[in-house]
Amino acid sequence: MYNRILIANRGEIALRVIRACRELGIQSVAVYSQADADSAHVRFADEAYCIGPSRSADSYLRIDRIISAAELGNVDAIHPGYGFLAENSHFNDVCRSCEIDFIGPTPQAMDRLGDKNAARELAIAAGVPVVPGSDGLIESEDEAVRVAKEIGFPVLIKATAGGGGKGMRVAANELVLKTALQQAQTEAQAAFGNGAVYLEKYIEKPRHIEVQILADHHGNIVHCHERDCSVQRRHQKLIEEAPSPSLPTDKRLAICEAAVKMCKAAEYTNAGTVEFIVDKNFNFYLIEVNARIQVEHPVTEMITGIDLIKQQILIAAGENLSLSQDQIPCIGAAIECRINAENPDRNFQPHPGKIQSMFAPGGLGVRFDSHAYAGYNVSPYYDSMIGKLIVHRPTREQAIATMRRALSELSIQGISTTAAFHDRVLQHPEFLQGACDTTFVDREFNA
Repeated sequence: MYNRILIANRGEIALRVIRACRELGIQSVAVYSQADADSAHVRFADEAYCIGPSRSADSYLRIDRIISAAELGNVDAIHPGYGFLAENSHFNDVCRSCEIDFIGPTPQAMDRLGDKNAARELAIAAGVPVVPGSDGLIESEDEAVRVAKEIGFPVLIKATAGGGGKGMRVAANELVLKTALQQAQTEAQAAFGNGAVYLEKYIEKPRHIEVQILADHHGNIVHCHERDCSVQRRHQKLIEEAPSPSLPTDKRLAICEAAVKMCKAAEYTNAGTVEFIVDKNFNFYLIEVNARIQVEHPVTEMITGIDLIKQQILIAAGENLSLSQDQIPCIGAAIECRINAENPDRNFQPHPGKIQSMFAPGGLGVRFDSHAYAGYNVSPYYDSMIGKLIVHRPTREQAIATMRRALSELSIQGISTTAAFHDRVLQHPEFLQGACDTTFVDREFNA
């Protein structure tokens, strides 16, 4: 087992990894930018190193500075968290070349799955359903028009690199397609340094379902059931829950089996998430595989009782999975609300600033994962999420009631947050029925 682990990240996920390390008897080494000098993850780590100015390009994305901190800290492994360099295969390779374990999949598995077009081809070969679309990357406007006519409008233009909705456009006809194609390529090039795109049939009002995977280095692979992430705004997840309230039992089993099949085909190890969209007839299609831990992993932890961060560390250290598939339970219902420093009444405008006071909710079945505290300055340089409110109860109805109660208790003064908006969503008939699709928030709240 490792003696010391560096966390190449910040905020709540860095603190989450530090907690897992402490329970495993492993010392933690934090890195931080100048803007994060007073962050909770710096306070609770056993050791911490400043790696640069506030901008992530000058700190959390600087591989050389992170490796220097790892060498100064004499660590055995690096945990990348999510975002930043978490799915950067070059960083993964550099860590290993420096004889520092990377807590995640191999660089080769990352490369197989990081390119969405390559992942699509892998899925087809493995017999995992994919959305009808182009056979490869779109090389010209004429080719885009031809493919769109073959699969039928509307179509979805997707960047082969990156995520978060960037480089993605919907085209309902040929005229829109020509304009949207150029926009998607330009946006993808600016965001990811790769302007390549491909086309898929646009599935109207889909549900977004993802499956948590754990795979060790000894050929053992299991799923930890599915999560429903359909409550989104502009492709950004807002509320996640496990299990999905909408999937019939046979589809639930099939989608989890497909996720395992996909990861086996990619020779994947460690924790990962296989994401699907599900149409109105419950046909499901692969979107992508996230080769890292996800923001919403706590809902899976709550229904299974499995500490996914600890599992990541144990797998990377070479241990066998301690649980077989039939030993992984799915108990009750869990819901997570992302608490962002944003003003929903002003088109979700980010609201950085100092938190004057803060009260975190508690009680049976309530968990609040956050690096924020009274007096903490929410920086304008990073993602606006300041915490995740998670509840777990025996039934979905009870989980909704507990979440509404917890949201009413949560008090963060000095900045605007999305807490009240979540409460409005939880009262909506469509959410109560478990019938939300990915257009729900945009459609019902004009968000």
